[in-house]
Amino acid sequence: MSDVVLRLKQVSKTYKKGLAGEVDVLRGVDLTLSQGETVALVAPSGAGKSTLLHVAGLLDAPDAGQVEIDGQILTGKSDRKRTVARRRDVGFVYQFHHLLPEFSALENIVLPQLANGVSQNQATSRAQDLLARVGVDHRADHRPAALSGGEQQRVAFCRALANAPKLLLADEPTGNLDPATSDQVFTALMDLVKGTGLSAVIATHNMELAAKMDRVLRLQDGVLVAV
Repeated sequence: MSDVVLRLKQVSKTYKKGLAGEVDVLRGVDLTLSQGETVALVAPSGAGKSTLLHVAGLLDAPDAGQVEIDGQILTGKSDRKRTVARRRDVGFVYQFHHLLPEFSALENIVLPQLANGVSQNQATSRAQDLLARVGVDHRADHRPAALSGGEQQRVAFCRALANAPKLLLADEPTGNLDPATSDQVFTALMDLVKGTGLSAVIATHNMELAAKMDRVLRLQDGVLVAV
């Protein structure tokens, strides 16, 4: 079996922008991501990083090209098949944590697992293990409002990994944090990724953080180029 977790072939995406006509955000993007590999995605704001992550994570469909995850070509598949693949194989992290405010940190990680058919005991055990890996297990019973920004984002990382995906896609995951906290939280994320053997594409403006990953790619004029 191939060790390629994500493959994008000639992926293109165009948006209509009012009177301005069409904007080609992605122009034949090619990307191959191997098991356990981490890739930093850098580009100016508005260059299409979020669009690329959404297409790669099956949240949006390309206008042309092919998206393959874990050996399965998912371009053109039904919404149901794409949803199943996304829920099973992909974890997302955003700049803002988007945790459910009425639930504790632990419950925020348990709930996605229950929705995926995991038993309560198994879900709780995995949630506790993930929280321990990022150093916030002592905050498991606290709701998001009682957590610091860095703690909230660490819990969001754990939630993204709750269902043991093969691929993590993160869009400026530390962009809402101060520099010192950002570095600590990013280190926790990388430890979590490496410790679980995940493949990851992480969009960031921070070149120091990007340099800690296996490869750095720049989205430039709608295509990916190595940095």
